[in-house]
Amino acid sequence: MDRRDFIRFSIVGGVTGIVAPKLALAGVPDSPFAGSVFYTKDAPGRWSKKVGGHLPNLEIDKSAGLIQVVTGHEMRGFDHYIVKHVLLDRNYQLIDEKMFNPMTDKTPISTFKLNGYSGPLYALSVCNKHDTWLNLVEV
Repeated sequence: MDRRDFIRFSIVGGVTGIVAPKLALAGVPDSPFAGSVFYTKDAPGRWSKKVGGHLPNLEIDKSAGLIQVVTGHEMRGFDHYIVKHVLLDRNYQLIDEKMFNPMTDKTPISTFKLNGYSGPLYALSVCNKHDTWLNLVEV
């Protein structure tokens, strides 16, 4: 590879790394990846019968500055469980995450501090069998 190709590929790769995630998730319900890479209430893809137990539910307590993420999913040991909850800001940057231990955590519930954040929040619930589910709430 010559120097010009190297520079060209470096620039394209850098721009793709910045732009692609925003295009993939922009307006989440209309995202080209909703229903295939991640799942939502409106785009459950192949898991249309799994929405109730996998979609993260979000409860905001503005006075305490907290958001609680609850997934109505049973924890059946390492056979079938929610692996983690992830909270992302408007730019899809990690705010926080909580990993679950299916042997000790009876329910997938996590609480995160908002630290004065306002705007859209994206919550992900990751199941070991039924992939990643996304929900959105405005704070």
